[in-house]
Amino acid sequence: MPRPDLHPVAATIERRAPRPAAATPAGPPKVRRGKRRRLLSAALWTVIATCALAYATSLAVPLWYQLHDQKLLIVTSGSMVPTFDPGDAVVTRNVGDSYELLKPGLMVSFWPLGSTQLVTHRIVSVTNIASTTGEVDGEGRAIKSMRDGKPVEVPYIITKGDANEENDANATPAANVQGIVLSVHPHWGWVLQWAESPAGRAAMLVPPLVALATLEVLAVADGRRRGPRPERRPEERHIDAVLHG
Repeated sequence: MPRPDLHPVAATIERRAPRPAAATPAGPPKVRRGKRRRLLSAALWTVIATCALAYATSLAVPLWYQLHDQKLLIVTSGSMVPTFDPGDAVVTRNVGDSYELLKPGLMVSFWPLGSTQLVTHRIVSVTNIASTTGEVDGEGRAIKSMRDGKPVEVPYIITKGDANEENDANATPAANVQGIVLSVHPHWGWVLQWAESPAGRAAMLVPPLVALATLEVLAVADGRRRGPRPERRPEERHIDAVLHG
């Protein structure tokens, strides 16, 4: 029986020439933006960022004080000059039913009797006045409210504006006090009043919308300058058809 060759001849392996790599289609040519174009884009984005920040601030500042159980009130009269002027803003804190917090010297915001305008004046004194039932007796005198045989007394405050020479005409029930003044922010009132007005809202919202529309128009113009998108090769369309079933 013939013995196998100790050194068999290696089988010839057919080698195929490597398939040339498909040429990757060049993408759309990039449009070089000039200096003016870049400056315009930067200016538009600056307008958008500035107006957005201003609008967010106009909403966040009052909300921040509300979350801390405080309010921002805009000063509209000069009755408290020089403590604060018209156009300033005062920060107040609600006292609720804690009338014992009302002391002479404190500045408070309150609803005067028979008035629908909030007033911020300084307390001159605090006194108790007997409350009435709203009815009158045979002699035309107001009937006092009684409890356990004693007249019911209600705390009232006597107030005065720092710029006024005389006290306010009427005493104010302590229940009409809306808050104690904690601090004063000069000129904040004008800014807050403008921000809440239609003109202020328009100034903060219209420019960024115009800027965004302008950026979109510029982007479309850049796309047209790049020219039409190159047509896809048949192999690519076939692969997409297979992948999408």
